[in-house]
Amino acid sequence: MPLIRAAAAAKLNLYLHVLGRNADGYHRLDSLVTFASVHDVVEVAPSGYFSLSIQGPFALPLLMEDTDQNLVTRAVKALATELGRAPDVAVTLVKNLPVASGIGGGSADAAAALRAVAALWELPDDHPALATVAPKLGADVPVCLAGRSAYFAGTGTLLTPAPDLPEGWVVLVNPGTGLHTAKVFGARTGAYSNADRLDPMPADMVELARALQQRRNDLTLAAQSLCPVVAEVLAALDATPGSLLARMSGSGATCFGLYADAESAVLAAQLIARARPQWWVQAAGLVNDISGVQVVEA
Repeated sequence: MPLIRAAAAAKLNLYLHVLGRNADGYHRLDSLVTFASVHDVVEVAPSGYFSLSIQGPFALPLLMEDTDQNLVTRAVKALATELGRAPDVAVTLVKNLPVASGIGGGSADAAAALRAVAALWELPDDHPALATVAPKLGADVPVCLAGRSAYFAGTGTLLTPAPDLPEGWVVLVNPGTGLHTAKVFGARTGAYSNADRLDPMPADMVELARALQQRRNDLTLAAQSLCPVVAEVLAALDATPGSLLARMSGSGATCFGLYADAESAVLAAQLIARARPQWWVQAAGLVNDISGVQVVEA
């Protein structure tokens, strides 16, 4: 019996501009999104009924919640409903990424579950049911489902493929504090920004960092007002040798530093982890495409 495995990669907002607010309360955004090689894992296999098993270093917060509300559960059942069939799959989620941390998390898991179940049920990648279900699960799910570097607009669901980013590395740091997206948006103040996409895409990491320094994450100050340690994380990344840029991803609290090579990133991660052993710190490569699935004959 086939076992389908999909990576739920950490999502990075290289910049995030808030352009305004709609009448329904949702904000209009402009962001360049890419992915890091560190990831959760979603595995699905045929079963007579739906089940979800959660494992991994960050499983506990999810095990303490109602699994019916987990985004993976909701994704699989929503896709089954859209197709008019039973959600007869056994799902295993290996949770390696911090929860509520601004790097996709549950959205990446939901998208990976959709990709894996679609492969199990032999649906084409462009099956309309996937595009219908994804935005209903959350604003980040469509870009995580596409699984490629992209710009997003609107509330996050209007995607434009981005040219491949240059080869590079990141260090991801989370101080062990979750932030709720709605609260961060609610704390945002000040004027709105304009869209500012990169044109053309920089040729190397030094040029990319220089271009991103002209852009922002408009939620950073709001996140720092709710979670002051975010400023400490950014300062720690900035202080490492080889750091080209330090920025918060999404609504936080995870921040990332950009580095030109693996050696610089690994050294930076070691220095930060040694100084702050209570923080989650990971060096990872930038990945332009994480859309594939792996079929394992069980």
